[in-house]
Amino acid sequence: MLTKVARKIRRLFVIKTKFEAFAIIYALALGATERGIVYMQQYPGFGGKLLALCCTGAVFMAGGKIIDAIDMRAQLGYPD
Repeated sequence: MLTKVARKIRRLFVIKTKFEAFAIIYALALGATERGIVYMQQYPGFGGKLLALCCTGAVFMAGGKIIDAIDMRAQLGYPD
């Protein structure tokens, strides 16, 4: 059983709205593009571009999953 304080702390880490989801996806995208730039500098040529593409592709997959989870959570009627 969770205490009242533990529940409040846990709620801080739950994505409740699409705005929060988009903010998290934006932060993920910033980190991924920065990492992609580093990959292209460290590995010039096709290898670096491929690794940078993988970084941005991971954000697309994670972002879609986050948005789907928000929609499913709303459909199932989970409390905020």
